[in-house]
This record gives sequence, structure tokens and C-alpha cells, in this order.
Amino acid sequence: MPFMKAVQVKAPGADFEIVQREIPLPQNNEVLVKVFACGICHGDELVKHGHYPGIKYPIIPGHEVMGTIVKLGAHIDAWEIGQRVGIGWHGGHCFKCKACQKGEFRACENALITGISIDGGYAEFMIARTEALVRIPEEIDFFEGAPLLCAGRTTFGGLKYSQARGGDLVAIHGLGGLGHLAVQYAIRLGFKTVVLSRGKDKEKLAYELGAHIYIDTKATDAAKELTKHGGARVILCTAPNSNAIAQLLAGLGADGEIINVTGASEPMQIPPMLLLGGQRSIKGWVGGDIEETINFSTLFKIKSMVEIFPLEEVATAYERMITSKVHFRSVLKMREA
Repeated sequence: MPFMKAVQVKAPGADFEIVQREIPLPQNNEVLVKVFACGICHGDELVKHGHYPGIKYPIIPGHEVMGTIVKLGAHIDAWEIGQRVGIGWHGGHCFKCKACQKGEFRACENALITGISIDGGYAEFMIARTEALVRIPEEIDFFEGAPLLCAGRTTFGGLKYSQARGGDLVAIHGLGGLGHLAVQYAIRLGFKTVVLSRGKDKEKLAYELGAHIYIDTKATDAAKELTKHGGARVILCTAPNSNAIAQLLAGLGADGEIINVTGASEPMQIPPMLLLGGQRSIKGWVGGDIEETINFSTLFKIKSMVEIFPLEEVATAYERMITSKVHFRSVLKMREA
């Protein structure tokens, strides 16, 4: 039986372990994917530290997976060996719950989660259910494209399904792993795009990405500056700072909304009158359609900025991502890629 190299977490809080595992065989409606690239996401912290209920350890993390199909299970007719594919958070449907019985698969009550309830992409090969696959065009580089499966999907979906329309003022709070993608999407969606970032270090990059306005939140009151421009229709918050997010509420225009896509854990203090005045709102967003994101990113040449690490350097790659020292996303490269 052939073996593969993989990275596993054997218990909550444990270090990453590089192990040899048998290459799994695909079953009905499954394919074997040879992994070329797997992005490291803040969501992987849920696995590393056991912050998600019901995880069965040991588990292979990773939900920003790019690779090619190398083996088909039974009952496969829509996919072929050699196809380029991606796999994100969604790992497949249960086909048993009420939603699945009605054909409402997006509402599956027991959906599989890649890298949490099933093994993910920190490995040279992985099993994927066919309903979890998305086709990856040749134009998309596996390494630049891997973060689109989560960071891209989240920021694009948050903006596309927001209240903002072409010409509206939209602010992107933070210019890191999520923010640098959000700016590119905001520009292509036709929004007047403002970047909010602390200091002057990222001002040049913001304008290179196409931003119309840059506001240094260290030097000025960002909410007041947004108000001078008429108030933002949407503020997409990609920087995990609860206090800073709360202070931006006053920078919204009438019927404006803050959309939070970060995992900030500290409570927010929000004066209710700020919500009542102008009928402002704040919400969280984690969704988005991967295929839609990939197609849009291909058409408009959206690229993520990445640092590539061999699988053996997973601990370094993860640490640089978690501490925001990476420029701007960590991506693992498999030995055989």
C-alpha cells in the first residue's frame, strides 16, 4: 500500500505532526485528489486548539485546497482524472436530513466540514466528495488561488450580497490577508473604495490595488473622515479589533452596515443611539459561493499575495499567519507539486 506525507493534529493544543499515512482510496461519489497547494487560514486555529465541537482527533487540517483528480470512486460521471479542482470548507452533504431530502443541500443540517469533520489538505493526497469540488481554470495559479477558497469567498460574498451598489462608498477595514482581496473585489464590483489601515506603511499598496481613498486610522478619526465623504454604505471589517470596529459605526451613512468577517473575540461596546440614528446595522458574514468567487476572480484577474512554504515548515507557516507576519497568506506546497 503506497504512503503519503501528511500533517496531523492529534489532540487540542498539540503541535503539528508530520506523519506517513496510507494513501486513501475513494469510495462511492468520492475522488482522490493530489494536493498541490493548501492555504493556511485563521479558521485552522479551530482545529489546532479544539475550538470546534465534535472534532475527532487525530485530524488533518486545511480547507483551502488546490490539486488534481488522480483516482475516481464508483458512480462518478461528471468528473475526470486530471481535472484541476479546489475544495473549501464545505466537505459534502449528509443526504439524510430533512433539508437534503427536499433537495435543499445548502441547508444540510449535518454537512461535512473539510479539515474539521473530515481530513483536509495538509497532505500530499486527500479524499473529496464530488459535491464539494469546484473546477479551477488554467488561468488560476494553484498557490495564488488557494486563499480564494476561503478568504476570497468570504470577502467577495460579503461585498456582493451587501446593500452596496455601484458607485456607493465602501470602506475596507484592514489591509492584510482578507483585506487585500476585499479591496480588489470592491473595485471590480464598482464601489468607491476606501482603505482604512493603521499607519502609512500600506498606503502605497492600497492605491496600487486600486483604492480611491486611503485613511490612516492612527493619524485621524476614521469615522469622521468617512462622514466627510458622505458616510459609508458598507464597512467590511477584516482586522480583528473589536474596539476599532465599534468606533467605525459612526462612519456609516444612512442605512449603512458594518459587515464583520473576522474572528475577533473581545466584546464590542456599541451605543444603541448610533444604530437608531440613520438606521445603521452590524452583522457577521462567513458565507459565499466558491464557484462564483472563482469565476469572478478569473474574469477580473484577482490574485492573492502569498508566501509559499514546504509542507515540512507547516509550524512556521501557521505561526506567521496567526501573528499576521506573513505577506499576506501562507500557502503550503507539497513535495510532489
